[in-house]
Amino acid sequence: MPGPLLVSNSVVIPEAELSWRFSRSSGPGGQGVNTTDSRVELSFDVAASKALGPYQERALKRLAHRLVDGVITVTASEFRSQLRNREAAETRLAHLLRQAIAAPPRARRPTKPTKGSVERRLAAKKHRSTLKRQRGDDY
Repeated sequence: MPGPLLVSNSVVIPEAELSWRFSRSSGPGGQGVNTTDSRVELSFDVAASKALGPYQERALKRLAHRLVDGVITVTASEFRSQLRNREAAETRLAHLLRQAIAAPPRARRPTKPTKGSVERRLAAKKHRSTLKRQRGDDY
């Protein structure tokens, strides 16, 4: 739980760069709902982080729509326990960062349809055409 956040083999975010906030969660919970701070907000300053290294620019670009002043915040409140919500928030943040620093997909190399697929398509069109033509002959 406490400690560095493992994003990938090459990226580990130190605990000092993570900021936690706790508040009361909405929804059912019985008598304890008004006393326990089970809702968790985990914030990470992507813009000021040294942990991302060469991936920082890519992460800033891909997470731009989620960043507020360079900080990404993840919220978890689906569990009644603060510990489980902390784990959920860490998992979500790690997943978001993993996607943000991933290498871009390789460009698609355009290919032509195979000769067989072109022939099958034309044969299917011809068959459909004859079916429709025969419908008009019945009347």
